[in-house]
Amino acid sequence: MQVINVYDVEVEQIEGVDKVTLRWVIDEKVGAKNFAMRYFVIEKGGETPLHSHDWEHEMFVVKGEGYISDGKNKIKIKAGDAIFVEPNEPHHVINEDSPKLEIICLIPIK
Repeated sequence: MQVINVYDVEVEQIEGVDKVTLRWVIDEKVGAKNFAMRYFVIEKGGETPLHSHDWEHEMFVVKGEGYISDGKNKIKIKAGDAIFVEPNEPHHVINEDSPKLEIICLIPIK
């Protein structure tokens, strides 16, 4: 068993993306074999790229408010919301107004 504090994990910039940082909190480096846990911080005016992939996606909003979008429609999200994205569903997260939007994101380890 391990306890990992998110603030002890190195902050990474996402290439070509402004105002979004990422921390790989749990992944293969700590022995995870099935799922990775990532922690995103999206600054005001930032957004993740619109993308899709062949696996499902789970997210939990820790702090702030923003939107989840499929590129056409936007759904308001706020602290306490859980988000489920189907496989192959286009999605991205947008922060228009909050000082920071913080999200936990779970993905399978391939």
